[in-house]
Amino acid sequence: MKEEFLALVDEHQNIIHKVSRMYRNTIEDQEDLFQDIVLQLWKAYPNFRAESKISAWLYRIALNTAMAVFRQNKPSLEFNEELPELTSDNSLEAKSENEERLYTALHKLSLAERAIMALYLEDYSYAEIADIVGISENYVGVRINRVKSRLKKILT
Repeated sequence: MKEEFLALVDEHQNIIHKVSRMYRNTIEDQEDLFQDIVLQLWKAYPNFRAESKISAWLYRIALNTAMAVFRQNKPSLEFNEELPELTSDNSLEAKSENEERLYTALHKLSLAERAIMALYLEDYSYAEIADIVGISENYVGVRINRVKSRLKKILT
C-alpha cells in the first residue's frame, strides 16, 4: 500500500503544488501545506474506493485541507511577487509572468472561489466541480461567471 500511495503522490504532485500555491503566499508556507495535504491523503488513502477519478478525490482532499489550514493559521494576505523560484524536482515549477499575475489575482478571491477556479482551470466539467465542491451544477456555472468577471476587473 505504501508503494502505491507514493506512486500516486508522485504522479499527481502537480495538483498538490497548484493547490498549495493557490492558498499560500510564501514558498515555505506552500511547502508546509504540501506536506499537510500529503499527510491527509495518506490518512484517507485506505478508504479510497475508486468511485470517482483519483484526481477528483485528490483535489477534494487537497482543497479541504488547504481551506482548513488556511483558516487555522490566518496567513498574511499580501502576495510577494518577488519570491525566488524553487528548482528542485519536487518543488514548485517556475511560472511565467502571466501565470504570476493569475496567481496574484486568485489570491484576492475567497477560499471557495479559489477552489472552484482551481478545478475549472484544470478543465473539470461543471458536474465534476459540483461533486467535488458540494454545490449544484447550475450554481457552479453562476459562480464561475461571477469569478471570471471579478478576475477581469482585477487583471485590468
